Amino acid sequence: MHQIKTVVWPEIYFDGRVQNKIHIGTSGWSYKHWRGLFYPDKLAASKWLNYYRGLFSTTEINGSFYRLPTEETVIKWTEGVSEDFLFCPKISRYLTHMKKLRDPEEPLERFFSVFEFMKKKMGPVLIQLPPMLKFSYDVAEHFYRLLKMKYREYNFVIEVRHDTWLQEQSLTLMTAYDIGFVISQSDAIFPYAEVVTAKNIYIRFHGPAELYASSYSDDALKNYAGKFKEWVKEGHEVWAYFNNDIHGYATKDALRLLQWLEKI
Repeated sequence: MHQIKTVVWPEIYFDGRVQNKIHIGTSGWSYKHWRGLFYPDKLAASKWLNYYRGLFSTTEINGSFYRLPTEETVIKWTEGVSEDFLFCPKISRYLTHMKKLRDPEEPLERFFSVFEFMKKKMGPVLIQLPPMLKFSYDVAEHFYRLLKMKYREYNFVIEVRHDTWLQEQSLTLMTAYDIGFVISQSDAIFPYAEVVTAKNIYIRFHGPAELYASSYSDDALKNYAGKFKEWVKEGHEVWAYFNNDIHGYATKDALRLLQWLEKI
């Protein structure tokens, strides 16, 4: 269906049934400029994930977009978090930006040969498309069919950056293959639509004004918190990640959103 420094952080609590269906985090955790803004100055980078998981129960893995980690690294991440912590890795840009989703067999096999160790602690796999890539029914259908046939144990969401992917034929195809449409908040820089094509509703916050470098208002976060709760009531699961990492806004906004979920 379609529906168009060290900081003392607050403890967050809200109804467990809702909490288990709403996952809030940031688009990665390993940012050097977060030292002093989020991570204590003297905390070793090797301990950042452990610190991060003390406040959040999920994160995107942005680095896999640029370079696949080793199997040893994936195992280390997986074993270094609690049972309920979930990762959402991003598909390699080799497949999305270079191959443009064509001939996806080998890139997908390589990606999942590394990330299969994380399967039990994995949320949706993020597919981020380049701005110049237009919707092609044949290319998209072949790609989705391969995901459905060979990787049915995983969930997938797709962030589109060309308006042609918002046409009815594209959204219907996503729905048919249970591919979640990513709601991409960026002050009109990226195509925006509150579209539901799967059980998983996935939203990325890139910054409301300056891309990656602006913070969200309380009114905006309160509004999204209300939407998230309504989507959960309708039977969906919500995944929300802040990508406005410059100046440390991502962690602050994610925690404020968690507070709004507790309040309303």
